[in-house]
Amino acid sequence: MSFLTFRFSLLSSSVLACLAASAPALAGDGADPALLDVITVTGQRTSSPALDTVAPEFAPPAGADAAGLVARLPGAALIDNGSLSGQVQYRGLFGPRVAVRVDGQSFSSGGPNLMDPPLHYAPMPLISRIEVDRGVSPVRSGPGLAGGVNAVFKRIDFSDDQKLEPHYDVTAIGRSVDDSYSVGGVAGVSNDTFRFNALASYEKGESIEYPDGEIADTSHERLVYGGSLGFRQGAHEFGFDLRRQETDPTGNPPFAMDIRYFDTNFMRATYAADLGSVRFDAAFGYADVSHAMNNFDLRPAPADMTRYRETFAKAETFTGEAGLSFNFGDGVLRIGGDYEDANKNVRITNPNNANFFIESLPDVDMRRYGLFGEWNGQALGWNAELGVRADWHEAEAGAATLGSALPMGPQMLAMTFNAADRRWDATTVDAVVRLWRETEGPLTWRVTLARKTRAPGYVERFSWLPTEASAGLADGNTYVGDLNLKPEVAWIAEAGVDWRTDNFYARPTIFYRRIDDYIQGVPYDATPGVVDSMVEMVSSMNGDASPLRFANVDARLYGVDVDFGARLVGPLRADGVISYVRGERRDIDDNLYRIAPPRMNIGLTWEGDAWSATFESVLAAKQDKVSATNSEAVTDGFAVFNLFGDLTIADGVALSAGVENLFDERYEEHLAGYNRVMGSDVALGARLPGSGRGAFVRIRLSR
Repeated sequence: MSFLTFRFSLLSSSVLACLAASAPALAGDGADPALLDVITVTGQRTSSPALDTVAPEFAPPAGADAAGLVARLPGAALIDNGSLSGQVQYRGLFGPRVAVRVDGQSFSSGGPNLMDPPLHYAPMPLISRIEVDRGVSPVRSGPGLAGGVNAVFKRIDFSDDQKLEPHYDVTAIGRSVDDSYSVGGVAGVSNDTFRFNALASYEKGESIEYPDGEIADTSHERLVYGGSLGFRQGAHEFGFDLRRQETDPTGNPPFAMDIRYFDTNFMRATYAADLGSVRFDAAFGYADVSHAMNNFDLRPAPADMTRYRETFAKAETFTGEAGLSFNFGDGVLRIGGDYEDANKNVRITNPNNANFFIESLPDVDMRRYGLFGEWNGQALGWNAELGVRADWHEAEAGAATLGSALPMGPQMLAMTFNAADRRWDATTVDAVVRLWRETEGPLTWRVTLARKTRAPGYVERFSWLPTEASAGLADGNTYVGDLNLKPEVAWIAEAGVDWRTDNFYARPTIFYRRIDDYIQGVPYDATPGVVDSMVEMVSSMNGDASPLRFANVDARLYGVDVDFGARLVGPLRADGVISYVRGERRDIDDNLYRIAPPRMNIGLTWEGDAWSATFESVLAAKQDKVSATNSEAVTDGFAVFNLFGDLTIADGVALSAGVENLFDERYEEHLAGYNRVMGSDVALGARLPGSGRGAFVRIRLSR
């Protein structure tokens, strides 16, 4: 990680903490002024010291996936399921356990295997910054076990002048390791009452090279276009965003199928008003995802025509939120509510046989209604964020239907599912206590206690047919759901300190999460491998005689992460991140699946007036704490080195370039999946390797 990335991450949190405590800015309390020049401060005071922020221009473009950018922060890692299908792992949690928003909007992904996790809809040329709630997310952001993530898009903001002025912010990127390119940005006009910008982005790349050849089926293509407008008058401000994304054929070698398309529409409307001593905020969103995936377009087609598969999925999400903020005691109280209504359907077909079709996840409707209260202020000499929320969940599924070409086994499973009570409801309660206190010296102490929850997803609850749909676990197992799953409940404790001097900084945090009713795949019955049930018979017909079922188990996650840096000599600086997390089952002697190994990034940066150069090392330890339940393979440790730099050519013109994997090291990331594509230079079933040596160049033009 470059010095700029670490510096941005550190000071986003430290400065926000100072603002919240009404303390002087860092530049005024003796901090190194060089540490301030990349901080993005929007001018709004925040009550939370726990926000990490990273921007694309301060990191090398390691692929098209924005999840890789988040992975550079303390405690974060990348679940690599394809060029555009990466998931964020944060302190051992990933997938739906991390509440991810795109430009402030929550929505349901369209793919049952999470080929379109939320950051799939955040192209790098359009991202202004990515914000990560450090540790846990506040209750106003909804339920979720881990810190929240928000990818903020570029936007032409209001100006201070009545005259309309044109603005633009455009980025172009090229990478040699996959012969990829991307170009995109925003352009528009604004004044003090009106703003408008168009946005567009297009990306295309071929298969990724690695030291032993080419990783087949890793090409990608994505187009995004839309617009954003706003109007403000007096105390009132309105905003409206409209966006269309078209993902064309894109490879997913850890899965049994590849993306054929995602056609997705987004709409979001916002309103805010300062009504004297009260502030009112509201937002309404809509997302519509249409998706197709198959096993014959990008990868070698099956020799048997009956094994052709194409799956069509649909997801439609309506969201709304509103809140009031006002002074209360020695702080500000915010009360509000939100809702989310997601409708989903998944249909499996064989394009060679019109009578082969299965509604594997039929007409699922999942609704959530929430109320919350959050207070930010000072209590007993500490700065505090105190919040509580309650959510009411409802879910139901329609009747499964099958074509006449399906054999008796799936027909019997469908009848059993249709005869069951497919409705579910529950209430969950979340609470967060976050405390921090600055000393007269260089230290800021931090403590967090929380109770966080997550309701089961539609795949975990309603999967009646054993398939590999698993919300992106990509472990090669087939899964069935459980209509009686309980919500997950995490009890969280964290403590840390921010230590700053003129020449040094460090932000260590130690954390512990005890999770009751953690949802995990377990053997379908007490005799795994013995085909003595209809589910196992159907699964065996699809090549897996030992299917798993989603079940409530008990788990724990604990560890430590820290980012740090020091001025060395003159303009030479060193910066680093260390992340360690351990995930275990509490009910049996096993490890949790797909947990990042201990990792350390260290960068040495020489910084001039208008340029900088960074030599970076990325070090990962061996991961042998693997899940026997998920048949997870051990991975060795590795060391990879990168070299990159940036140059300010002129006002509004910036150039970055570099070489990733400088010594062309062959290595395997533990969180990468296993190859499912025949004919690749990577062996079938082997862990997918990391990218080989490749150069990149990026130019940004802004005004």
